[in-house]
Amino acid sequence: MNTTVIPERKDVPARDRWDLTALYKTTTDWERALARIPELARELVSYKGSLAQSAQTLLDALRRLAELEELSELTGSYAFLLTAEDAGNSANQEKQGRYLMTATAAEAECSFLIPELQSIDETTLSEWISTPDFNDYRIWIQKLLRMKPYILSEKEERLLTLQSESGRTARKTFSMLTNVDMDFGTVKTPEGEMPLSQTTYSQFLENPDRNIRKEAYTKFYGTFEIHKNTIASLYEGSVNQDIFEARSRGYSSAREMALFPDKIPETVYDNLITAVHENLPVLHRYYALRKKILDVPELKHYDVYVPLTKDVKTHFTYEQAVEIIRSALAPLGTEYTETLCSGLLGGWVDKYENKGKRSGAFSAGAYTGYPYILLNYKADVLRDVFTMAHEGGHSMHSLYSARSNPFMQYNYTIFEAEVASTFNEQLVFEYLLNNTHDPAMKAYLVSNRTADILATLHRQTMFAEYEMQTHALVESGTPLSVDVLRATYRKLLETYFGPDMEFEPESDLEGLRIPHFYNAFYVYKYATGISAALALAERVTNGGETERADYFAFLKSGGSRYPAESLKKAGVDMESPEPVTAALKKFERLVADLERMLLP
Repeated sequence: MNTTVIPERKDVPARDRWDLTALYKTTTDWERALARIPELARELVSYKGSLAQSAQTLLDALRRLAELEELSELTGSYAFLLTAEDAGNSANQEKQGRYLMTATAAEAECSFLIPELQSIDETTLSEWISTPDFNDYRIWIQKLLRMKPYILSEKEERLLTLQSESGRTARKTFSMLTNVDMDFGTVKTPEGEMPLSQTTYSQFLENPDRNIRKEAYTKFYGTFEIHKNTIASLYEGSVNQDIFEARSRGYSSAREMALFPDKIPETVYDNLITAVHENLPVLHRYYALRKKILDVPELKHYDVYVPLTKDVKTHFTYEQAVEIIRSALAPLGTEYTETLCSGLLGGWVDKYENKGKRSGAFSAGAYTGYPYILLNYKADVLRDVFTMAHEGGHSMHSLYSARSNPFMQYNYTIFEAEVASTFNEQLVFEYLLNNTHDPAMKAYLVSNRTADILATLHRQTMFAEYEMQTHALVESGTPLSVDVLRATYRKLLETYFGPDMEFEPESDLEGLRIPHFYNAFYVYKYATGISAALALAERVTNGGETERADYFAFLKSGGSRYPAESLKKAGVDMESPEPVTAALKKFERLVADLERMLLP
């Protein structure tokens, strides 16, 4: 494909597109399926008020529910993927809109089911679901029953739903303000004035020209300075919403509410922060190295993203990237690599950029059909090889989960989601590092891998600690003023970055720009995910058939176990600080490698 001209969607060859006929052969088939959703919803509603009558009645209702949800997932996936491939196509937008309206209406009609199911006498329900007829639904029901102590009356739940809808206003307003309304101005470059935005900001911070980095940084946070009171108020509103719901449901804290559904002990969160703190001297050593390599009198906040090594010129065609992945993932066995590579070369992937196509990359699919992957692959961007392996990890995880579980228990949690993808990235890194004799390439790979671990483990833990502290402040009665938020965040910056970093007056405004904070207690999962992935990658590559079988048991577990239990079966105990500590030791070894490679 000619990568210098971005084609229209209609001009993309079939070999470079994903094959959506695995979902529906024709649009007419999708239309028929969509029309079936309200019919199934009405059939399910006919069971309202009768679920407690008998085991057979409940079983029949659950079968209808599974059929409805599987069909909704399939039709929704088809519409979503069409929109992702070309958002400018009005027919695709129309399908997405019709699906959302249809699915939302069906969900509202069937909202009686879970509260009614939870109201059945627990002894009776336990007897019913112990029979083989309920094999496909037992775990799903058991997870619902575990949540029962925190489920309120139907009237109270309806009020909480209405409240949570208005509570989402903070997140929506933050997004509109920071992505649409805020004008960050321009940055002077050798090519002229270039626009500064949320998207281009990170690119400017990677620029080797320190003056460009400084100007971008100053203008970016200068704009946040103007809007600091509004954003602080929005964030306080979001935290208040978290705490309101937690207290309404009877949780001891907002953090407990966030971790309880996945059965993650709060000690996992605490162990993560403790382990990272104990290893902060190594992170400080990395920043001291960065100061030396950049040869600056003082290391500034706008100096932490500029690459430490020169870019290495590579060119891997899409097909060559697939072969790299095939070789790198050989420790997982032929079945895994053949399945993945056949999918990458077959109908799973939408490979290249086209006009109207969503940027970035993702893996998405349904219980049936392919585990689709969207890429915007570029042959001269080495990072895209890692991205292909990463998304392939997600897709294989989804494939094994779907093949090994009934529909109602095939979905794995976010806590587990980044493990299989990051596992693949680590194997690609090790393969490329071990198969090059070029010192510049080795330094480039090690530098980038070090930065990846830092961004995912250390930085996300700092964010997680900030969320914990801000919620604790409100729970103890302290309002989140701008000054409180800035002081809290600045102390964390100074702790994590260490003595070689000299911050600007506006540096603590970074805490006001992170969108993930509006989805509380989410970011810690990135840090635990990479820790688990690195531990499992080492275990599988250094082990034998038993270790590989354990890993495949994890890939196949889907939602059949809680995430910590699933990972423990694979060979990594996330309730222990050991996996995080091991990941931090790996980071230390990479820093030592960088010192050896880059210092005179």
